Amino acid sequence: MILYYSSASGNTQRFIDKLTHPAIRIPIDAPLEAQQVNQPFILICPTYADGDGQGAVPKAVIETLNQAQIRRYLVGVIGSGNRNFGQHFARAGQIIAAKCQVPLLYRFELSGTAQDQQRVDHGISAFLQQYGHHHE
Repeated sequence: MILYYSSASGNTQRFIDKLTHPAIRIPIDAPLEAQQVNQPFILICPTYADGDGQGAVPKAVIETLNQAQIRRYLVGVIGSGNRNFGQHFARAGQIIAAKCQVPLLYRFELSGTAQDQQRVDHGISAFLQQYGHHHE
């Protein structure tokens, strides 16, 4: 399963719409409710950093992952962003992966390319299949 955050720009939503995996959107202005998550998931999160890299992770994503009953199901992160931000490109994915001690699986720009979509779709399938064999 995929959890994702998409702002009004809709870049992440357009990417999610191309994938074949079920996905739940984290509301723009509130955390997800814990009962909505009861299985391993990969988080797809865009970056909203300023020029210094501050504020990279959207507040609703932080509030969602601060719920232990949701965070325990997080198995990987995919970050997105804009390459114009240089070293801060897809920074939210790096921050979440480090804080939650899960792998950063992939990064893509804006709403992604067809190749990004294929790689992510295949990669999520393979990762969740492998993860499922090792999950308690």
